[in-house]
Amino acid sequence: MDYKDYYKILGVSKSASADEIKKAYRKLAVKYHPDKNPENKEAEARFKEISEAYEVLRDPEKRKKYDQLGSNWNQFQGADVGGFDFSQFGGGRRGKSRTYFSGNMDGLFGDSDSGFSDFFNAFFGGFGGSSGGFRQQAQRVKGQDLRSELTISLSEAYHGTSRLLNVNGQKIKINIKPGAYNGQELRIKGKGGKGRNGGTDGDIYLTIKVLPEKNYTVNGNNLILKTDVDLYTAVLGGKLNINTLSGKLNINIPKGTQNGTRLRVKGKGMPVYGKSGTYGDLYLQLNILIPTNLSKKEEELFRQLMKINEYK
Repeated sequence: MDYKDYYKILGVSKSASADEIKKAYRKLAVKYHPDKNPENKEAEARFKEISEAYEVLRDPEKRKKYDQLGSNWNQFQGADVGGFDFSQFGGGRRGKSRTYFSGNMDGLFGDSDSGFSDFFNAFFGGFGGSSGGFRQQAQRVKGQDLRSELTISLSEAYHGTSRLLNVNGQKIKINIKPGAYNGQELRIKGKGGKGRNGGTDGDIYLTIKVLPEKNYTVNGNNLILKTDVDLYTAVLGGKLNINTLSGKLNINIPKGTQNGTRLRVKGKGMPVYGKSGTYGDLYLQLNILIPTNLSKKEEELFRQLMKINEYK
């Protein structure tokens, strides 16, 4: 039976704080977790070793006893030496006992093998004697969270939409409310990876990607729509019929409207996500169209206008 240097296994010093030990354990546990290393025996063994070290060092009493034990552990087996009470380690050599502990080993149960090393079982496992009884209570482990990107059109973001996901053979319908925005993260609780040892199932996290749409710019809950206006309507004023995400609008164009002018249409922007009946504003950015392919008569009329303007 070999001595286990739990500090070395976790890569921390003997003076490491509880937070430092926890941080080191979590980093290593994520790296060597069986879910991330399927069918990898070396990773599985490393995960067990890390879990064993943390099981001792995370517990103040176990850690204190382990530090007292030190690397000269073998001199304490079977006797009290120099006032050191070996029986405090829970070893069953001095009587019948059964120890329960919360480990981090998935699916390792049994009355004869803890899944940890002989060193751990001898000093912290509490088995031996005539009963030889030992039981491990595995720690509840939450299922893995699943992440993906969900692409929708701007129209779908405006009106709301739904998607049918296939997760591990299970079909899940996802409803997306009106007003979904680019980069938004949706959480579907309990539909991710299955939990272990009674742990809760993981979640699904979907990041929304809204595809750009021609002539539209999204600015928070506001929409900017580039809209063409003929020269005559811009000069003389009039009505402009346009199609928007909310439907057709009949907009009043003032006389003498300049190119690049923005007209605000209140409450016709994007819906505010999660707030029914609340909308941003729509801004129409006007692009004045200069007529081309003029007839001779039209050219003559423009020349007359130019001459009239010269006398102003």
